[in-house]
Amino acid sequence: MAEILGIGNALVDVLTILTDEELLVKFGLPKGSMQMVDRHKSEMIKNETGGLKRSFSSGGSAANTIHGLAMLGLKTGYIGSIGNDRTGDFFEHDLQSAGIETILSRRDNVTGTAITLISPDSERTFATHLGAAVELSAGDLKEDDFKNYDLIYIEGYQIFNKELVVTACNFAKSNNIKVALDLASYNVVEAKLADFREITENYIDILFANEEEARAFTGLDPENAIKKLSEISEIAVVKTGKDGSLVKSGKEFYRIGTDTLNVIDTTGAGDLYASGFLYGYACGRNLEICGKYGSLVAGKVIEILGARMHKEIWNQIKEQITLIS
Repeated sequence: MAEILGIGNALVDVLTILTDEELLVKFGLPKGSMQMVDRHKSEMIKNETGGLKRSFSSGGSAANTIHGLAMLGLKTGYIGSIGNDRTGDFFEHDLQSAGIETILSRRDNVTGTAITLISPDSERTFATHLGAAVELSAGDLKEDDFKNYDLIYIEGYQIFNKELVVTACNFAKSNNIKVALDLASYNVVEAKLADFREITENYIDILFANEEEARAFTGLDPENAIKKLSEISEIAVVKTGKDGSLVKSGKEFYRIGTDTLNVIDTTGAGDLYASGFLYGYACGRNLEICGKYGSLVAGKVIEILGARMHKEIWNQIKEQITLIS
């Protein structure tokens, strides 16, 4: 069974239940938006919401995927950058408690946080301060840290540090390690399209995108985008929301459906789809089964608040996996 190493922005998710929308107005956060905030504003929001119901978990796209893989029973590792603070301690302990090997650089900056403010009507507004997460550099990577793994998974947000991504990919390729990349967000693809194309064409074996990201990368609808993406990566996956996903490798093509009925929160759906898909890949399953695993896990996470499922749900997922063929 393959072992998987993730690289991403190390963040702590702060899921906060609002009693009204006054705080959104006070802090100038448009309802339903995702805003980048500075350290001062992040601390102000956390202080103002301290008396409200909230929960914490390690987060960031790659961390979510790696956590899911660990909960499915795979040996995993994670590379990221955190602060020398209690929030960083929490992030590290949260991953380690799931059995993940942590390779974390400590910084003088604070650990990044993603504050999710949930309005009474369940609408989500995000205030994210990346903090120490973006200080991960190519110099922090050590080739020996890669050698025990069979695949590395890179979140697309790392493209803003191209040297880091290229270094990681070169370490992987020199050790016959497969490389998987998630395109992160359509606006990131638009901003760094040339770099994404260069990285994908030269290094990527498995490429994940949702339909907006696939369109930003290719200019095409999902049906045609999957064909284009599969020409520059060994395996291409386009996630199409409630319609499921498309998977293509060479002449193989699969349309994977979904049967989720109770949608509560789509946070982490794409990240956990990658968990299921890569678990199948690590276990040597064919691509159709990999897609079905991805759809199953993504379908479960959108039935809860946030991107972390309890062990009971993971046990249900593992039972259902055994029935998929």
